[in-house]
Amino acid sequence: MTTQLLIYETAVPVSSGRHGKCAVEAGKGYAFASKLNSVPLMAVEFPQAAPEYAVVFAQSGDDVVPVVILGARQNENLYLGSENGWQAKYIPAFIRRYPFVFSPSEDGKTFTLCVDEAFQGLNYMGRGQALFDAEGKHTPYVDNVLKFLQEYRAQFLRTQAFCKKLKELDLLEPMQAQFTLGTGEKMSLTGFLVVDRKRLKALPPETLHQLAATDELELIYLHLQSVLNFNTVKNRLIETQVVTPSTEPVLEPEAAEIPEVPVKPGKRAGASSTSKLA
Repeated sequence: MTTQLLIYETAVPVSSGRHGKCAVEAGKGYAFASKLNSVPLMAVEFPQAAPEYAVVFAQSGDDVVPVVILGARQNENLYLGSENGWQAKYIPAFIRRYPFVFSPSEDGKTFTLCVDEAFQGLNYMGRGQALFDAEGKHTPYVDNVLKFLQEYRAQFLRTQAFCKKLKELDLLEPMQAQFTLGTGEKMSLTGFLVVDRKRLKALPPETLHQLAATDELELIYLHLQSVLNFNTVKNRLIETQVVTPSTEPVLEPEAAEIPEVPVKPGKRAGASSTSKLA
């Protein structure tokens, strides 16, 4: 599972002494996310993300977190264009908050606003949005950043509660996505969890009613429907290989053996590789 600071090279606290004359220029692309094959997703984002991404779950320590799949291999983001533009209508909040991030105190009760000084858009030439005014006070831009990160934190806690309930109900199971490219190369993406439909249907009526009342049942079905977007991942991968697709990706239990794929006459089977969520 990708840690939240992986995309931050030099995250330091925002201060008037250090950043009094700093500005942030947007429109510098998303090169900072080029090596992410997944990113965390908040539960509130499921409706916007599910139509375009495969939304699954990943283990993060003792916790489980929702993530969107961005690539079939490690260090690969298939949702970036040639000029590092994001090729989807919805961009996850995890990505949109960059170059800013909250740094928690040791007791986790207070949070400090930090900025990645390695961000190309951070400058001292006055380009973009200033961080401080002439009196050394936060500009409205920074106030909006703080509100965004505060809301992100609140949604993170709600998402934690949702994932905890999925674990308590024992609804999650390990899965892997299998891809076969036109070259005959077989690939597997592992390291994620999905809701088991049979376990979901076997829940007591009162439990299902409670999940429906809290809109968590809707989130579960959005997740299950979004798994079809592994086809999108496969198609984007094929575009980078400039080959013709041969089969659709298949979701299998992680412990399942990868089935052999018949080799068409005149074609040689390619190598097999397995990737895991970074």
